[in-house]
Amino acid sequence: MDLACDCHTHVIGAAASYPMVADRHYTPGPASAAQLRRHLEQTGMARVVIVQPSVYGTDNRCLLDALVDMDGRARGIAVIDAGFTPARLRALHDGGVRGVRVNLESAGLHDIGAAERALAAVAAQVAGLGWHVQLYAAHDVIAALAPRLAALPCPVVLDHFAMAPWSPEAAAALAGLLRSGRVHLKLSAPYRLADPEDAARWAQALCREVPSALLWGSDWPHTARAPGKAAHEVSPYRPIGPSRLLDDLARWLPTPELRQAVLVDNPDRLYWR
Repeated sequence: MDLACDCHTHVIGAAASYPMVADRHYTPGPASAAQLRRHLEQTGMARVVIVQPSVYGTDNRCLLDALVDMDGRARGIAVIDAGFTPARLRALHDGGVRGVRVNLESAGLHDIGAAERALAAVAAQVAGLGWHVQLYAAHDVIAALAPRLAALPCPVVLDHFAMAPWSPEAAAALAGLLRSGRVHLKLSAPYRLADPEDAARWAQALCREVPSALLWGSDWPHTARAPGKAAHEVSPYRPIGPSRLLDDLARWLPTPELRQAVLVDNPDRLYWR
């Protein structure tokens, strides 16, 4: 599929060039743009979205350099704060950024009022650029925020199956939110769910109900904080190979029509318009 897109990856540069924030929750090893290109070859993806990892905070230099290295094949999701001026945001846009990530999960933020304020502030900053807000949060936080998400002035993308445990009731509620046309969801990182087998259940239900709201991401290079590792000790990546990713794709998107929608058409609207 010529324009298929992996909508969730990270690039980790050399520590000397791209220092990580001191208060990070884990430390990943290098994962270069060259390695990302190899990953795309192995999975048959022509395009890619690179997401700023939490370890870099709001220093998006590694992301921007990776976008240059990908020669037009990539779009980026940055992390910003209130200090980003319109000129700085425009520079990110010119560099290939098309969204901004709000990561409540890594910070352990479950205060709904604070989450609402954070989302509203970021959405107001980026709506004029045509960007979206990518939200990584616990499922109970997303459920509490649901009435507000579709009303934000820009689209919202929910990471990793919205981190939600499967149930028919949860599926009905999430499908209703996605039908708004303002909220999308990534089929990605099943290992981040409490029960990874829920991924196939979610994919089947949501592909049936709202295929136009779905994206697929590999979560390459599969970051994790290894048990027993301190935050500043390097944790190995999860051993997830391309064959496992392709097996998931075949199970989650079993028809050519679904693959066209989720891998090509939906990313086009969010990242390449």
